[in-house]
Amino acid sequence: MKLLSNSRIWAIAVIMFSGLVYVAGCTRDNDMLVPIKLTQPFAPNRGNAILLPGNMTAGNATEWKLDKAHSSVLWSGAYIGAAGLLTGRFNQFGMHNVVDAEMINYVTTGQPLKDSSWSFYESDPSKTHINGYVQINTSNTGEPGRDGGCNISSLGTTVIVTGTQNLTVTNLAKIRSTKVELDPASNGYIVTLELTWKGLLAQPLTKTLIGKLNYVPKSTPTGATYDVFGLQLTFQFNKADFGITSTNIGDKISIECNMNFNNK
Repeated sequence: MKLLSNSRIWAIAVIMFSGLVYVAGCTRDNDMLVPIKLTQPFAPNRGNAILLPGNMTAGNATEWKLDKAHSSVLWSGAYIGAAGLLTGRFNQFGMHNVVDAEMINYVTTGQPLKDSSWSFYESDPSKTHINGYVQINTSNTGEPGRDGGCNISSLGTTVIVTGTQNLTVTNLAKIRSTKVELDPASNGYIVTLELTWKGLLAQPLTKTLIGKLNYVPKSTPTGATYDVFGLQLTFQFNKADFGITSTNIGDKISIECNMNFNNK
C-alpha cells in the first residue's frame, strides 16, 4: 500500500511538472507575439494638378483667376482677461508681389494690381510659390467705432479714403513664400514664408514664419461651365515684433487666408 501511495504521489508530481513546463512554454510564445498595429502610418493621396495664373485672360480656361468676392483674409487673437477671441477680416487684399515702386495710392475701387504672383504644383511643391498682401486700414471687426478709430492709431496707419486703394508703406503687410514642402502628416504642405510690415516701427520689418497650406482640389460646380479650386494658408505672428502693444488683444495673432480661384 505504501508503495502504491508513493507511485500515486510520483505520478501527480510528474503531471504538475509537465503543466508548469507547458505554461512556461506558452508564456514564452506569448512574449514573442508582435502586437497588432491599430494605427497605420499616414498614406498621402496627392494628384498631379498644375495650376497657374498666366495672363489671367478672361475666357482662357488654362489661366486661373483669384475669385476675390468669394475669398477672405481673416485674423484672430486672444482677448486678454477673457475666454473668447477678438476676430476680424481685411476687406482689401490681393495676390501680388508688391515691389517698392508699386507701393503707392491707386484711385480705383477694383484690384489695384494683377493677382498673378503665385503658382501651385500639387506633387512638386518646390515649384509652388505664394505672394500676397493686405491693406491694414481695411481691418473689419464689424464695429465701426473700432475699425475707424482705435485700430487706425494702434496699427500705425491712416483712415480709408473713398475710391482709393492704399498700398503705401504705412498701410501694407506683405507675405512671400521662400519654401514649400510636402507635409508628411497630411495631404497639405509646410510653407516657410516672410512677413513684411512696418506697424509702429520706423522701418518695415521682415520676419520668417512657418505656415500650413491646404489644397481644395479642382472641381466643376453644379451647372457651371467653369472649374474652381481653393488654397488655404494659415500662420501666426507676434504683433509685438512690429511694435504693436495692446491691453485688449494678445501678442499671438492667427491669420487664415482662404483663396478661391476659377478659370472663367
